[in-house]
Amino acid sequence: MTDKIALYNVHKSFGSKDVLRGVNLSIAEGQSLVVIGGSGSGKSVMLKSILGLLTPDSGSIKIDGKETVGLRRDKRADIDHQMGMLFQNGALFDSLPVWKNVAFRGVNEGMSEADARDLAVEALARVELGPELLDLYPASLSGGMNKRVGLARAIASKPDIIFFDEPTTGLDPIMTDVINHLIQECVQELGATTLTITHDMTSVRAIADKTALLYKGEIIWQGNQEELDASDDPFLHQFINGLPHGPIEVEGQQLETAGY
Repeated sequence: MTDKIALYNVHKSFGSKDVLRGVNLSIAEGQSLVVIGGSGSGKSVMLKSILGLLTPDSGSIKIDGKETVGLRRDKRADIDHQMGMLFQNGALFDSLPVWKNVAFRGVNEGMSEADARDLAVEALARVELGPELLDLYPASLSGGMNKRVGLARAIASKPDIIFFDEPTTGLDPIMTDVINHLIQECVQELGATTLTITHDMTSVRAIADKTALLYKGEIIWQGNQEELDASDDPFLHQFINGLPHGPIEVEGQQLETAGY
């Protein structure tokens, strides 16, 4: 399988804090990779580096074989255009109705209102939401609807690559299952390559073809679902079972809230 995304020896520090310490990771075309890890492990920094929102201090990040580290924003437009993203809290624009949120990229690119609304209807249907939501505003949506509208926006342009940032955070178990099922269905329908960062093992088991454990800025374990269940790796065992004692050090509160 051809690598859609490949990270090699990626480092990123903020002052004296080394967040990424040589990340090596690859995602094959059409593969669903889930990166797990505790707060402060570097998941968000890794994701932002792939998106080009942060520039690594060293290392390589290739998308479709093209080096992206240090690439100017205007030079990576073709790469950015093939990406979609579901943000942790939906990140809908409060001042825009649902249809403008879902068709945001199209609207910004000059799509007519009629075409944008049609696009929104199509994307909402994929996440099992109806056209009656088109003119509502995010403030009137429940948490689960907010996530589904965010997912509709992520898939509206039929991207080749989709990123999911903690897609089930703050949802009850039933809605978590709904979101995981919708993600799985949408990804399979589009044939997209996906990267999900989460600490929710329910999501891992529902959507991952391959799982990687990030700890202290390094990928210390990776494998498929069978290997996940069979592994006796002590770090992985402690994390997936939520054990307070083991080789993984419990980070201080200051790191848990740092957004790494």
